[in-house]
Amino acid sequence: MIISTTHNIEGKRVTDYLGVVTGEAIVGANVLRDLAATARDIFGGRSGAYEQELRKAREIAIQEMQDEAQKLGASAVIGVDFDYESIRGTMLMVSASGTAVRLE
Repeated sequence: MIISTTHNIEGKRVTDYLGVVTGEAIVGANVLRDLAATARDIFGGRSGAYEQELRKAREIAIQEMQDEAQKLGASAVIGVDFDYESIRGTMLMVSASGTAVRLE
């Protein structure tokens, strides 16, 4: 299945718009990662642990969105958008949404 942030797929014509599909993932960050991230905030650098958790959450959200699109008989999801939120400072939420379509 094609997943795209664009609103069309080059060389393909959309034949049916099947509706909005979404996927969400919420992952927790543990105390040790929080301490390591705080140290990186103070001293500089990237937080590999948080980056890994965000990547994992994004992949889960995409998979859920794709599963929903497949149930509708879609061959692609276009106009995909991602939102990232922090919940209570200890959890990370990633949501993905787009339009499920059938392509020619």
